[in-house]
Amino acid sequence: MTRAWDDAGLLSPVRAGTPVEAAVGDVAWLQAMLDAEAALVRAQARLGTVPESAARAVSHAARAERLDVRALALAARETANPVVGLVQALTRVVAEDDGDASEYVHRGSTSQDIFDTGAMLVADRALRLIRADLSRTATALAALAERHRDTLVAGRTLGLHAVPTTFGVKAAGWYTLVVAADARLCRVQDALPVSLGGAAGTLAGYVEYAVPAVGAGETAGTRDGDGGAAAFDVGAYHDRLLEAFAEETGLRTATVPWHALRAPVADLAAALAFASGALGKIAVDVQSLARTEVGEVAEPAGRAGRGASSAMPHKRNPVLATLIRSASLQVPALAGALTQCLVTEDERSGGVWHAEWQLLRECLRLTGGAAHTAVELAEGLEVRADRMRDNLALTGSRIVSERIAAVLAPRLGKAAAKELLTWASATADREGRPLPDVLAQAPELAGVMDTAEVASLCDPAAYTGAAGPLVDRALKGSP
Repeated sequence: MTRAWDDAGLLSPVRAGTPVEAAVGDVAWLQAMLDAEAALVRAQARLGTVPESAARAVSHAARAERLDVRALALAARETANPVVGLVQALTRVVAEDDGDASEYVHRGSTSQDIFDTGAMLVADRALRLIRADLSRTATALAALAERHRDTLVAGRTLGLHAVPTTFGVKAAGWYTLVVAADARLCRVQDALPVSLGGAAGTLAGYVEYAVPAVGAGETAGTRDGDGGAAAFDVGAYHDRLLEAFAEETGLRTATVPWHALRAPVADLAAALAFASGALGKIAVDVQSLARTEVGEVAEPAGRAGRGASSAMPHKRNPVLATLIRSASLQVPALAGALTQCLVTEDERSGGVWHAEWQLLRECLRLTGGAAHTAVELAEGLEVRADRMRDNLALTGSRIVSERIAAVLAPRLGKAAAKELLTWASATADREGRPLPDVLAQAPELAGVMDTAEVASLCDPAAYTGAAGPLVDRALKGSP
């Protein structure tokens, strides 16, 4: 039973029930932060500053099902972030298993280290799902482009027939956008960093706890007679801890702590905005081509009731494209807000960092929902080549007026040829006559072009330029 505070996706159907929804939900986010806590203590154990037994105990206890996520959410109102309550709850759970190990939970750390590392883990896991769906979508689009390499369709500019093209070119364009989106996400994913800075970005807490843990003669340093650090190499310890933490999480290291340097989040947001926009381009094209009076494509029928209207039984709405488009309009706006969070004060912000959390989750789950929906759309899209050919004939060959003007330019002069075709096209439209018939009676063409040549030039199939080679080029190296 859904509780009053649960977000079941009622107002966001594009992500409801998709894999990414679970991957970025509260429980998943809690588990990611617990994973960060466990990875940190394991990293410290690898450097000899925490007992191995403590690392094992914390890792064993760091399971989301052992904590109350709702209680942590309510506790976060008192501290402005969920990590404080998480640390307290995790410490209690560890103490139940191993009383001695509990003192090593969150040792030297700070809330933002754990939350930001957890956020990067959530992003990494979500991106795996998103990129898998983008790969499937790209494969389906490549197949569409290859299958319809030479399928004629009207090219449209500003909503009107322009010149002939092929559906293969259109699908190849979609394909290149999806591939480009995946490449951007790949670059961002490969660079997702751990966060390790301590209270104000100096790692002072981590170092302070490490110094007394290092005995005399240890490689990491020695202690002087007054109990201070005589030979402890802070820089070397920082590097080793950072590398160990990154290895334990599977993330990357960062050159400097990024508590107030929010480039990782801004870069991720930008890549997600591009991905959602790439999918949105496909969606809006499908919506336009699926219009009743156009009818050149149709969405896959899917389950019974898919696309049903509450009032009009005859309708089967393009719901997949609609869901994708809804996400593509939201993510760039959210990403823009995340980019604004680059402007943060001091060594940690009061509100800017906090504003990122829900924005980032929405970007991930909206893009993930769109990508998952795009798989079904691309794999099942119905292409109606006959309807495309019929629509090409709607303008009575006027769609190739550019071609005829180009052929006539050397014979009549460029300006005269364009003037003739402008007049002929307007006349054909006004009188409802085919363009070849109007041109055949034009005195300017007497002795310049016969009716057979006019008829040949008016065939849309003969005026697709480099459409075929463009498809071939786009698909070179396709998945």
